[in-house]
Amino acid sequence: MQGATTLIRRHSFEPADNRRLAHLCGPLDAHLRRVEAALGVSLARREASFRIEGPRDGVERAVRLLDELHAQAAQPIGERALQLALVKYAAVAAAAPTGAEPPADVVLHTRHADLTGRTPNQGQYLRQILAHDITFGIGPAGTGKTFLAVACAVDALERHGVQRIVLTRPAVEAGERLGFLPGDLAQKVDPYLRPLYDALYDLMGFDRVTKAFEKGQIEIAPLAFMRGRTLNHAFVILDEAQNTTREQMKMFLTRMGFGSKCVVTGDVSQVDLPKGMASGLVEADDILQRVPGVAFTHFTAADVVRHPLVARIVEAYDRHRGDGEHA
Repeated sequence: MQGATTLIRRHSFEPADNRRLAHLCGPLDAHLRRVEAALGVSLARREASFRIEGPRDGVERAVRLLDELHAQAAQPIGERALQLALVKYAAVAAAAPTGAEPPADVVLHTRHADLTGRTPNQGQYLRQILAHDITFGIGPAGTGKTFLAVACAVDALERHGVQRIVLTRPAVEAGERLGFLPGDLAQKVDPYLRPLYDALYDLMGFDRVTKAFEKGQIEIAPLAFMRGRTLNHAFVILDEAQNTTREQMKMFLTRMGFGSKCVVTGDVSQVDLPKGMASGLVEADDILQRVPGVAFTHFTAADVVRHPLVARIVEAYDRHRGDGEHA
C-alpha cells in the first residue's frame, strides 16, 4: 500500500474497555478484516490502539467507521448492524464530488425512527420519491427498492399526505409451475404479495397494519385488478415490475389520479415472463427517461444491504452476463 496517496494514522480508544474492544473487533478480529475489505485499508491493533494504512479517504472513513462501531459495542455487534455500517461507509466516497457537501438525509417516520438511505443511491431514491410523482427503482435483489418504497408510503400515510396505500405486483411464477392454488381469491394471490405484507408488518406493526386494512387505508391487489381504476390521493407501489408486459405497464402508469404518488420497482436481471415476451419495465426505462415528473434510480451491487455474500453473487452474475454479451 506504499505510494504518494498512502496515509498511516493511529487511532486509540481511551480509556481502554476490553469488553467493548472485543465486540468492536469481533471473533478473531473478523470485524476488522471486514472493514479492511470494504474500505481498502490495512488495520493492525495493539490493545486499544489501531494503526490504519491506506488511501487518505479510505483511512478517514475507517476512523469514522471504527468510532461508530465502538459506540455500538456495549453489546456484541450483530451481522446486520455491521453490514449496514460497512455499506454506508464504503459508499461515502461516491456520494458527492470531492469537497462538495453531501445532500441532506431523508428521514422517514415509521416504527424505525432512524430509517434513511444507507447508500448514495438509496438516498437519491428517497429524495426522488419525495420530489416526483412517478419514481422507478431498478436494480438487483437486496438493494432496498421495495422496502424503502413501502417506508415512504407508510410515512406519507402517517403524515396524512395520502389517504391510502395501494400495493400491487404481477402474479407471475418465478420459473416454476405451481398449478391451481386452493382457497378464495385473496388466498390465491397472497403468496405473490407476501413480501409486501412483510415490509408493512416490519414498518407499522401487525396490529396497526390489521386496523389499516379494516379501514381501507391499505389495499393489496394483483396487477390485473388495476385496469379501469383511477387512484386519487393514494401512494401506489408496483413491485416486481420486470414481470409486467408492455401493455400492463402502460395500463398501470395511467391509473394515477390527483394527489397520488407512484413508485415502480424491479430487477431487470430476473424477468420471469415467457421467453420472447418483452418486459414492460425494460421498455419504460427506455421510453420515459426524458418525461418531466418521472425519475429513475438504478441500483448496483454496491447498494446491497443484505448478507455481504448477496452483493458478491450479484456481481458474479453481472460479470457472467457481460462476458456472454461479448463472447
